[in-house]
Amino acid sequence: MSRIDATFSALKAQGRKALIPFVTAGYPYADVTPELMHAMVAGGADVIELGVPFSDPSADGPVIQKAGDKALAFGIGLVQILEMVRTFRTTDQTTPIVLMGYANPVERYDQKRGNPANPGSAFVRDAAAAGVDGVLLVDYPPEECETFAADLRAHGMDLIFLLAPTSTEQRMQQVARVASGYVYYVSLKGVTGSGALDTGAVEAMLPRIRQHIRTPVGVGFGIRDATTAKTISRVADAVVIGSKIIQLLEDQPRAQVAATAQNFLREIRTALDS
Repeated sequence: MSRIDATFSALKAQGRKALIPFVTAGYPYADVTPELMHAMVAGGADVIELGVPFSDPSADGPVIQKAGDKALAFGIGLVQILEMVRTFRTTDQTTPIVLMGYANPVERYDQKRGNPANPGSAFVRDAAAAGVDGVLLVDYPPEECETFAADLRAHGMDLIFLLAPTSTEQRMQQVARVASGYVYYVSLKGVTGSGALDTGAVEAMLPRIRQHIRTPVGVGFGIRDATTAKTISRVADAVVIGSKIIQLLEDQPRAQVAATAQNFLREIRTALDS
């Protein structure tokens, strides 16, 4: 059982829902991420999504794009991010870490560090060794990454997929065959941080998804406060929050970054558990 599976199983037994914050690795300061991750756990995070900055994101809105640009300017890439995870793991062996990003950085990592006789293995090998538990690559369609998913599972990691309001029954079935850990339902037609969340539409969509998906379902894109998080948690297994956290951290001095994230997540956690 992966760390992600164990976490969701424990929460289900407690009658609780998962809180999954997203932060861009290396933002807002290059060296703050491990400390920030620990603070988010202290604030009530159950799983952490760590964004891998990329120059040409397709799903990220302006807030996360800006954070990614800043992290890239600091020289943050997969090598540095895996080191951040290793640092976090020295004192936290239980909280699942999911790397969220795009295919390009992963494939480039393999090109530079992989074995030509065993293509695609370098990233999976090094991510597992660092303590990563899951990978979500926005532009990896399920029908083209069954080998990658099997390699991840062989190393104790999960491959997580997005579903959207426009996802067809066929797409859900394709995702169900490959996905593990949890599925991330994108509640809006658009990029991260855009639009107003239609909770009624989410409530109507999740039963359709669960006809095909047996893994837990998290909901994100548009959750910005405790009230909305609590409403979504009534129908979802997890609540994912990203852009709002990035916004809160943007202008914080280095010494206040961790506390700012911890205090915000504590409010969300209290609402979810109430």
